[in-house]
Amino acid sequence: MTVAAVVLAAQPEGAVADADGLPAVRRIADVAWSGGAVPIVVVSFDPDGTVAAALTGAPVTLAEPAPTESGPVGQIVRGFALATDEIRETDAALIWPARYTWVGPETVTSLVERHGVSSDAVLRPAWDGTPGWPVLVPGVYLENLRAIAPERMPDDILADLAASGVPFLDLELGDAGVTHDRSTARVDLPPYRGPTDPPAGHVHEWGAAVADFPDDAPLEGPALAPYGPAAADTEPG
Repeated sequence: MTVAAVVLAAQPEGAVADADGLPAVRRIADVAWSGGAVPIVVVSFDPDGTVAAALTGAPVTLAEPAPTESGPVGQIVRGFALATDEIRETDAALIWPARYTWVGPETVTSLVERHGVSSDAVLRPAWDGTPGWPVLVPGVYLENLRAIAPERMPDDILADLAASGVPFLDLELGDAGVTHDRSTARVDLPPYRGPTDPPAGHVHEWGAAVADFPDDAPLEGPALAPYGPAAADTEPG
């Protein structure tokens, strides 16, 4: 199971807008990577190279958008296709408008894990009863996406998917960043409230392996491996 992140930035200005000291797309890419999404594709115009510069050192593919006349859904389909080209086993993608910069990595992990047990549903994170972004769309619904009119905006695209019979599942994850975009300062976000139940339907036994070792056993550090940016080419944010 591989879940990509497709970050949509309609304009380069939105892609590199300040997000608490980081360019918006860089913050999102770091969060997506930390939460377990791979590959990460950023769909954005980049006429002067500022978006590429913001993503330097990140494991990200920067892609030129689909033709403007294909609309927002065309950008989603393009990002999905590029993710599948990069990792053939990609079976779902987090569709992530670049204005949602405050989403936490725990939310990404929860969506990815829940996809493992609800692979046929579009998953939407919710906060305080309101569904938000990023939205996890299984790849089996690409044909449904391609049938949507190009003038439809992101929220309309989801409505059209639901109307076509695609099942949706909203997950209350306690992350205000899924509904509060960049227009809300990070310091003004409501506090994080973790989900009351495990999003994937099970509880990790985090201490089980540790219990097998004596208290005075030597500590072992993490294995480290270098990583770099994926090959870059040159949305709605």
